[in-house]
Parts: sequence; structure tokens; C-alpha cells
Amino acid sequence: MKKLIVFTFVYLAVATGSAYACTNLLVTKGASKDGSTFVSYSADSHTLYGELYFWAANKYKAGAQRAIKEWDTGKYLGVIREVPETYSVIGNMNEHSLVIGESTYGGRSELEDSTGIMDYGSLIYVTLTRAKNAREAIKTMAELVAEYGYYSSGESFSIADPNEVWILEMIGKGVGNKGAVWVAVRIPDGYISGHANQARIQTFPLENGKTSISSKNLDQIFNPEVEIVYAADVISFAREKKYFDGKDAEFSFSDTYAPVDFSGARGCDARVWAFFRKFDPGMDKYIDYVTGKNLKNRMPLYIKPDRQLDMHDVANAMRDHFEGTVLDMTQDIGMGPHKSPYRWRPMSWKYNGVNFVHERAIATQQTGWWYVAQCRGWLPNPIGGILWFGVDDAATSCLTPIYCSSTAVPEAYKQGNGDLLTYSETAAFWTFSRVTQQAYLRYDLVGGEIIKVQQEWEKSQAEKVKETDQKALALYNKKKTKDAVKVLTDYSVKTAGELVAKWKKLDNYLFVKYIDGNIKKETDKGEFQRNPYGLPAFPAQPEYPEYWYKAIVYDAGERLMAQ
Repeated sequence: MKKLIVFTFVYLAVATGSAYACTNLLVTKGASKDGSTFVSYSADSHTLYGELYFWAANKYKAGAQRAIKEWDTGKYLGVIREVPETYSVIGNMNEHSLVIGESTYGGRSELEDSTGIMDYGSLIYVTLTRAKNAREAIKTMAELVAEYGYYSSGESFSIADPNEVWILEMIGKGVGNKGAVWVAVRIPDGYISGHANQARIQTFPLENGKTSISSKNLDQIFNPEVEIVYAADVISFAREKKYFDGKDAEFSFSDTYAPVDFSGARGCDARVWAFFRKFDPGMDKYIDYVTGKNLKNRMPLYIKPDRQLDMHDVANAMRDHFEGTVLDMTQDIGMGPHKSPYRWRPMSWKYNGVNFVHERAIATQQTGWWYVAQCRGWLPNPIGGILWFGVDDAATSCLTPIYCSSTAVPEAYKQGNGDLLTYSETAAFWTFSRVTQQAYLRYDLVGGEIIKVQQEWEKSQAEKVKETDQKALALYNKKKTKDAVKVLTDYSVKTAGELVAKWKKLDNYLFVKYIDGNIKKETDKGEFQRNPYGLPAFPAQPEYPEYWYKAIVYDAGERLMAQ
């Protein structure tokens, strides 16, 4: 066993609530194999059910209002003016291939404004109904919090369209100071980025009238040369609150409004590091940072990958458990006899008065739903936007393609089809959860079986998407947009149903094969073996691994020793 390292830090349980729990990975056009932009997101919460949200496009009369309820709790916060026309939204993507994700970093608690109306979730989904592209989204979000106030704690937002990928970080100004301070950074083309519950934007170029502007000149955001946009008072407010007293050019958003601590590095930024490391071996120079030992050695906001990524790369990055790194959870006794890369909560614990932590990987058991949003600019927006959507743990679940213009939600993914306290035979979430629970019991055996089916499915659907693209495009080019959208909707609904049926079959197969700790033997055709009398062949009974026998002997060897 490796030498035990004792940490004396107090570890904050950053991933136990519904907000402090999400991971976003971002890929620009130039960093992808086919010129797509990608944003991935996992909605990780022990109380969040996996389902696919949908809002149809609509038109409203003058004076119409929209009620705002806090996304996490349903608490009524107030009303805002509705706009004359809204766009359809499915999941976190709208019909124009605009996608918005998030992760909560919290930051300075005194800056939360209980009188604000726009919470982070409502800000996302209201903006998706009103904006066509990333720059419109940033402008819309800035204007909404300025007019109605910002209710939530500090938040990082991923905002992408077929051409650009941005990170916007925001925090309120406290009761009595309506609005928010924020900074938005465009990720340079050819680079990848990410955020996972720790503010990531540090210093940035100040207003120069060309590449960087403040909210005083927000209309200039549509100048394609603009790469930085920020609240005009983001620095002056920090001075007023005595958070910052250096030169303007030295101002760091993260260090001022959400200073990184041990939990921010180890439980949050480590997830971004795991993603970066897959595409830049040089990221190991930040090991002292992500293990919480040197908080000054912070990672860059974005990196240039050593190769281009596709959808499968992003999806599989969302399934990471720190494999092959110093934080690999299958390298200590906590993995149990079946090399589990999971640790049940709480993440922080004490032994003999000393604080210890479990790792928080990207893939985690408490995921409600997750996605890889793909924006393909060479196709019309209704066809080019695909929300590869999944429910439950990313590592052991599977993505199904949902076109952004879809006008219907697959039955298995509909809101109201079960919840965390109500089991539903027809719900995708419960179907995937059943299979995943089997993996948790014997991950070294069952996990591999699930991953094989998962990878085969996603690769086959990537090919079928191309066929569906062409069918819809032929109709779209003939000005038959409604017919094209019907093709895309029908494909999305049908394919999702096929996936759930496939997973039910997998659930039954795994249950039969691995019942009672045995492993049923199979023929070359994949059928369970029987003896000449038609009875089941005697099953395989694999031994525990050597390290587990060693642990048992260490704990109870004298009692268990045979004569």
C-alpha cells in the first residue's frame, strides 16, 4: 500500500448539495475533429431526478409577465416582463443551437441577495428562450440581473453556439446592492476549457475599446473582435467592499470574489485538471495544486489540446474517475474487493481526530442527468444542434441524441414520469439506475460489461445521426422546415425509446448472469450454458484479489486461519 498522507485541512463538502456539484467541459471549433463546439454538463445532486425539460416556442401579448421560482427549491421569487416571442428549449439547448450550462462556486456568502429575482437556474432557462447566440445570451443575462437582481450565490456559466464558446462568472452584490458583478471570457478557438464548482477567471484585459469592453458599452458585444466583457463596477465594487486594493491590472475575479481553498482545488478544480490531463501530459506540473498542497500554482483557464476531440472524447471525459493519476480511487483499500472508483458520501471524514477526504471525480453516483451538447455550424441550426442526453451516473449510463428543434420529449424522459421517491417502470432514470446499482456492487466485472454496450451504442448512433441529418436537410432545403423538424423529432423520440428498451434487456441479463456472487457461463453465441440435463452449468466463482485477502488477514487473520 502507498504511504498514507494525512491532510490537516478542513475539507468542505462541496458536492453534497444540489448546486455545489456540477462539471462543465468546453471545446471550441478549432479543438474539435469536425468543427463542432461542445459543452458537457452533469447535474449532480443527491436529490435531483433525471428528466428532460422542454418549453415550446410561444408568443405573448404586450404586458405579459413570467413568474420566477427558484430552480432548486421552487420558491416563488417574483415576476419579470415577458418578451413578445420566445424560442423552444429542450434540456439546456434551444432551437438556435445555443447551449448554457453551469456550476456553482459559491464565493463570498455576504454577497448573496435574498431580494433578487433571477436565480441561476431561471437565468439560464429564461435566457435560452430569448437569445439566439452566445453574445446575445451574455447581453440578456447581464440585463436581467441588472433589472431584477441576482438571487443565487457565485456561479460559472458555459455559453456556446456553433461558432463560439464562452465562460461567464457572476456573483451578487448583497442585499441593498441590486445586480451582480461578472466577467465573460471567450475561449480562444483551438482551445479547451472547463469549470467544476470553483471560479476560474483570474486576471483579464481591461477595457480597450476593441477586444475588451465593460457593461457600459454592452451593445459593442456583437463586435466579433470583442473577447472579454465585464460588469463596469467589477473592480470598483471590490474596492468598495475592501476585497481588493491593488492596481486595476492586477485584479483577479476568482481571487477576489471566490478565493480558492483546499476544497476548491482538491474537490473542484481537480476535475478540470483530469480533463486537461487527457489532452496535455504536461498538466502534471499542477499536481501540487489539485492535491491542495500549493494553492498558488493555479491552472490556466484554458489549454491547447495535443489532439482534436470528438463527441466520444467529451462523453468519455465525463466518465472519468481519475484513472491513472495520483488521485485514482482504485489504488487504495477504499476500492473494496471489486476495485470500485466510487466513495459514498460524506466526502470529508475524521479518524482519531484527523481530517481526511475522499476524491470527487467527474463521474459520480449522484448525477440526475447529464449531456454533451454539440453545435455544428455547417448545418442549419434546427439540424446542427444535438443534445446528447443521459440520466444517472455518466460512467455507467448512455447518451441518446436529441435534436435541438425537437418538439416532443421521449416518454421515458418526460417530466413527471416518476421521481426520486416514485419508481416508474417506464422511466429512463430508474432503468439506468437499476443497471448502475449492479455495477456498484461488482464494478470490476459488471462495469466493463456496461461500458462495452454503452460505447457500441453511442458510436452506432453517431452514424445514424449523419443519415438523419441528410433526410432533414433535404426537406429543409426545399423550404419544408416543419417536415424537417418532424423527421428530427421522430428520430429523437424513437431512438431514446430504443435505448431504454436496450437497457432494460441489459438489466435482466446482468441480473441473471451475476446473481449471488456467481458468474453464469455462456456459449460462443452469448447464451447461458446448460448441462446435458438442461440444468444451468455450474457457475464460475472468482476469488477475491490478493490485496483483499491481505486486508482480511491483517484485520482478522488469527480468527480465520485454517488448521
